[in-house]
Amino acid sequence: MKLIFVHGWSVTNTNTYRDMPETIVSQGRALGLALDINHIHLGKYISFHDEVSIDDIARALQQALLELPGNENGIQPFSCITHSTGGPVMRYWANKYYGHQQLKGIPMQHLIMLAPANQGSALAALGQKRASRIKSWFAGVEPGKRVLDWLKLGSDGQYQLNKSALTFQYVQNGFYPFVITGQGIDTKAYDFINSYLVENGGDGVIRVCGANMNCRFISLKQTDQLINASPRASMILKLDHNKVAQTPEDAPLAVLGGASHSGSTMGVLNSKKGRPIHTQVAQKIMQCLQVNSAASYNAVKQDWLQQTLAEQQQIPVGKKDRLGRYGMLVFRVRDNAGDVIANHDYDILLLAGDNYSPDVLPKGFFADRQANADSQALVYYVDIDKMLSIKQGKFGIAVVARPEKGFSYYRKAEFHATEAMLTEIFAPNETTYIDITLQRYVDENVFRFDKATDKQGSFKNVKPSGKNV
Repeated sequence: MKLIFVHGWSVTNTNTYRDMPETIVSQGRALGLALDINHIHLGKYISFHDEVSIDDIARALQQALLELPGNENGIQPFSCITHSTGGPVMRYWANKYYGHQQLKGIPMQHLIMLAPANQGSALAALGQKRASRIKSWFAGVEPGKRVLDWLKLGSDGQYQLNKSALTFQYVQNGFYPFVITGQGIDTKAYDFINSYLVENGGDGVIRVCGANMNCRFISLKQTDQLINASPRASMILKLDHNKVAQTPEDAPLAVLGGASHSGSTMGVLNSKKGRPIHTQVAQKIMQCLQVNSAASYNAVKQDWLQQTLAEQQQIPVGKKDRLGRYGMLVFRVRDNAGDVIANHDYDILLLAGDNYSPDVLPKGFFADRQANADSQALVYYVDIDKMLSIKQGKFGIAVVARPEKGFSYYRKAEFHATEAMLTEIFAPNETTYIDITLQRYVDENVFRFDKATDKQGSFKNVKPSGKNV
């Protein structure tokens, strides 16, 4: 069995893999897997130069694979273990060179992602500021701007990669992806300059819902219909598809409460041999490498689901609350002409209750908000269990876009979910992409005609008529 390791962003030394390759070989042999240290290759790619993009890395990866021994006539079957950004790098490569139509021919059999940034990282927006002083990130290298742009929450790159996954049939084509991530904070590993380093629901760098491959897409479209009995003159947002949420094929997710993103004690990849987390992760990797059928893949999925559920109900030592389950909502707002509405020109309000008001949402549900200045997406980070506690599933979304009056403008729009919809919008440990299309209203006075027999004159003081075209 050929095995490759692929590191994360800003790594400059292969010692990032520490003891894991040797552990995998020894445990694999004990289980009868044909693993040899000579068949393991440690990836090293450039992510710390500003001009390098994810696509550049994928192209170089393809060539590097072709040049490995035994691949002279084509890339031979291999399995891959990644950390952090390495996960989306391998997924991007798979999409670029195989895609859903040629997935049957993909040589990668197992993709085992440790704390992958599949839905980005809240820290990526800070990474471009050298003043951020996050010691574990910078070591005299450039930030790697183009890679960081991809990693920012709500980026177009993440949206496109995850949307393309909706058409992938992994198991049917003998390709098995897995996600193993932590929900622990190693207090010795970070310089506490930012709340993101210690926020709930993540490992200090990647949120569980940001690591999870499983996500969902919802499209809402504004209608010309007013919401019944509403004094706010909001227009109805309706589902743009018959199905509430579009989801990709489920991939197994394992959450380890004692694992952090990095560090010799708790790091999901680079904890030292003999540490509990190192042993746990290695055992999980062994489970993955033994998968060779739909039945064995589903068995791992169910096993990890139960383990994760139990893990996230635990109350860590020294804490008052359980680990908890969080999710992200990624809002992208366009108008019916296809134009992007900038995130500083719209507000998103979450609603609940009989009157669909923002004032009756569950206490403490909101954890964070971040805007992406490139994609114009708005990302909300919420406590999923609190959202699922909304009575009778009466949840809503209101969108207020600007300008709200004039010759061309937008009107407030609202979406009101039914009880059955709530669990499709909010899934534990997942990210939901919500695409909203608003109607752009154009006043008829934007363009009018005068008769040639009329007296010619200025029309610079024309006012909107109040009638739309």
